[in-house]
Amino acid sequence: MRKFSEQGSRCLTDVICNCCGRKITTENGIVKEGCVSLEIPFGFFSEKDGEIHCFDLCEFCYDRMIADFQIPVEIQEATELI
Repeated sequence: MRKFSEQGSRCLTDVICNCCGRKITTENGIVKEGCVSLEIPFGFFSEKDGEIHCFDLCEFCYDRMIADFQIPVEIQEATELI
């Protein structure tokens, strides 16, 4: 869950893991630790047709979630870190 300032700049103030509720470290609008942010638009033939679901997970909850996958996630090494 993301919270933004009410100012015109809409600066990111807080990121909270939707799974465990832990506050993820942010500084000056920048996330300072591992975080997965998802926005999933559901389309036709879905029970959620027309809905967009958004959530954030801390790295620990992400690791816990993917541990249960029947097919492991594909991991690639980044050649450039931004």
